[in-house]
Amino acid sequence: MRVIAGSARSLLLKTPAGMTTRPTTDRIKETLFNILQQDVPGAVFVDLCAGSGQIGIEALSRGAQKAYFIENDAAAIKCIEENLKHTKLIDSSVVLKQDAVTAMSYGIREKADVIFADPPYGMGTDASLLSAAVSSKAVTSDTVIIIEEAKDRDFSFANELGFDIIKEKIYKTNKHVFLRKRVKE
Repeated sequence: MRVIAGSARSLLLKTPAGMTTRPTTDRIKETLFNILQQDVPGAVFVDLCAGSGQIGIEALSRGAQKAYFIENDAAAIKCIEENLKHTKLIDSSVVLKQDAVTAMSYGIREKADVIFADPPYGMGTDASLLSAAVSSKAVTSDTVIIIEEAKDRDFSFANELGFDIIKEKIYKTNKHVFLRKRVKE
């Protein structure tokens, strides 16, 4: 696993040992950042369920102003911190050992431009995250939220929570769902 583009381009990243994380492949990461290329420079980027931190690190490498890394696994937190030191991006980072839903509700204290979440598939965490995002100070109608989930996951619940699906990018076994909070009329 490596940083694909930007200031930390080609640097290798560590992954936490064990089976508690699913690192996003370089091909999917490149597709994701091609879609987000206009949104990342100067952004406040949030990487929820961050694992190794590779998505937030990619955002910082590509010009994000600041990145929050939210993870509740101690080994993954250590890995994120090592990767941030290795890429020399630690000064633009906030690492929080916290549950992603709690972080969405209270942990992120500024407006986020982009929020990426890669929760465990099929556990309902995606719905809990969007429920928390409804009243989060970090989320406005300008915030792009991307949730990685199993390919067959139905996101109709997002509309009921006040979010519009603006794009879905489907891969072989999973997908990225891009959402925005609906503007209240």
